Amino acid sequence: MKRIFYILILIVSQSTTAQQSASEQYIRKYHEIAIDEMHTYGIPASITLAQGILESGNGNSTLSRKSKNHFGIKCHKGWKGKKVYHDDDAKDECFRKYRKVSDSYRDHSEFLKTRDRYAFLFDYKMTDYKSWAKGLKKAGYATHPEYASKLIKLIHKYELDQYDKSSKSGKRKVKKPKRKYRKEIFKSDNGLKYVLAIDGETYDVIARQQSLWLWELLTYNDRDRDMKLLSKERVYLELKKKRSKTEYHVVESGETLRGISQLYGIQLEKLCHKNRMILDAKLKVGQKLFLRKRKPKNYSTT
Repeated sequence: MKRIFYILILIVSQSTTAQQSASEQYIRKYHEIAIDEMHTYGIPASITLAQGILESGNGNSTLSRKSKNHFGIKCHKGWKGKKVYHDDDAKDECFRKYRKVSDSYRDHSEFLKTRDRYAFLFDYKMTDYKSWAKGLKKAGYATHPEYASKLIKLIHKYELDQYDKSSKSGKRKVKKPKRKYRKEIFKSDNGLKYVLAIDGETYDVIARQQSLWLWELLTYNDRDRDMKLLSKERVYLELKKKRSKTEYHVVESGETLRGISQLYGIQLEKLCHKNRMILDAKLKVGQKLFLRKRKPKNYSTT
């Protein structure tokens, strides 16, 4: 019974992680387009990305896959482009169809910029994403009563507001540290770049030093923002691998799943999956953890 409970928790955890990963992949893929649209039309990149994630289901909805329509924009009067019909508030409603996703982003910008009912939004600062989110709901962009709060939650969760302050190139404006303060970059056994944290350092500080977005660094290291760094802890600068070159690891006193995932540069979720374990499982000294393949079915961790 205990084993079934752990498996159920693991399935739920993996489902949540997969959903989060899909959103992060979407952000990595389209954030530069959102930034470019922001500098051209004055719409916060955070709002554009949050709407794209929500309206397109991370680019996986039927509408977005068939028509490259990431913002759920309907045909409306005067639309002369291609069309696709999709069930929404009513059956077989007419939606705009685009040749590529970037065309959808551009049309979204022009849609907001040229329609009178959205004109008041452009009186808000580009950094005031809360007013933009509430304004979109007020103007009737979507009918869902919690549309504004959903956008704001996405912006908070993935810290999308950081893009509202970025340059047109998409790079964060940061001063490069003087050479004597630059961190030494190491390489793990599987070729991943990482640095070692020092006392008092935070993920945000390291992200700025390495010209990375904070959410990227946290994703690379399977961490939440409020987690503290330990002295000499490895901080990876790129996404960890799905498996290690080493076949297995024998647990020593005081070790944790997360510590082992950092040691070998293997994604924490994959390490748990290979060993049929939940994220906060307690390890036993001498226990064998597989790093390359799933453990055999007859191998028990209980």
